[in-house]
Amino acid sequence: MSATATPSGEEEPSKEERLKSFLAEKASDGEMYFKSKFIADEVGLSPKEIGALMVKLKDSASEINVEKWSYTSATTWRIEPA
Repeated sequence: MSATATPSGEEEPSKEERLKSFLAEKASDGEMYFKSKFIADEVGLSPKEIGALMVKLKDSASEINVEKWSYTSATTWRIEPA
């Protein structure tokens, strides 16, 4: 059994898939705004990992629309269902 296998033998979702699922669920009722450092614990990723994945999701995710909203002390992202 590999380190990424679950007890049922299925592979765990990738970091990108985990983040995309989390964001799609949170934005299911409409748009949401967030900073990576505030959702890091909920997703189980570091703020730096989330920031790198958000750039990927901006171009690849079909379930959600990703927009870099503003930058003050950290980037704020805007998510809405596609």
